[in-house]
Amino acid sequence: MSSQDLLAVVTASLEDNKAIDEVIIDLSGKSALADYIVIASGRSQRQVGAMADQLVQKLKAAGAKGVVSEGQPQCDWVLVDAGDIVIHLFRPEVRDFYKLEKMWAPGGEAVEPQAALGC
Repeated sequence: MSSQDLLAVVTASLEDNKAIDEVIIDLSGKSALADYIVIASGRSQRQVGAMADQLVQKLKAAGAKGVVSEGQPQCDWVLVDAGDIVIHLFRPEVRDFYKLEKMWAPGGEAVEPQAALGC
């Protein structure tokens, strides 16, 4: 599965689960860690946990191999590692505290989901 295919599955799943403030950071050619980092928020621990569960299921159903998640059952910050894409799901207060967008996209390189997919 290509990074773009994985990214499409991720953004569709997050949209279906009503994620808020979704941001995609393009790291392709800049880091060996991943091609994309996706950051999104849920309104509660329950929503963050449900988004993570659904995302892992959808990625595996689409053929992604080795998908793992960490941060459950607390669900304040759940990381889903899908190989070429790393997804961070937060409660808004926790996301505001860590400010990952500023760490990974200091030059304002974060893009909205539709732009990353070429929509």
